Amino acid sequence: MSPTETLVIRPITASDEADWRRLWRAYLAFYETERPEEVYATTFARLLSGKPGEFAGFIALHEGRAVGLTHYLFHRSCWAIADSCYLQDLYADPSVRGTGIGRALIEAVYAAADRHGASGVHWLTQEFNMTARRLYDRIGTKTPFIRYQRP
Repeated sequence: MSPTETLVIRPITASDEADWRRLWRAYLAFYETERPEEVYATTFARLLSGKPGEFAGFIALHEGRAVGLTHYLFHRSCWAIADSCYLQDLYADPSVRGTGIGRALIEAVYAAADRHGASGVHWLTQEFNMTARRLYDRIGTKTPFIRYQRP
């Protein structure tokens, strides 16, 4: 991004629903999945609720166009008194990848976590997601944990 280009990272608002849906559908398509309409509606309502323990999110606007999003959640941990912050989803439109949008979204979550007094920020990605991992390796620490889930 050049110094004259405008990037705004701000909380998701009700007026962002169409852009959010477009971006989140593209994110899910990257992972070769989609969700029923009820999940989209419920997730967006949760993002706007402002309730403690509920998801929140940021949207990235480049030159006024929505080009990225992130969702995050504060949750308790048995390993610390302060909440931890889980960055669940991060997406940048392919047309702006490599321009700092992903980093700016993660840094916005870092700032929200700091304001909240969180003990840390953590996230997951798939092993094959090499583009994102190049960024994550610069701004985070890869842990040795392996994720399991119920089938």
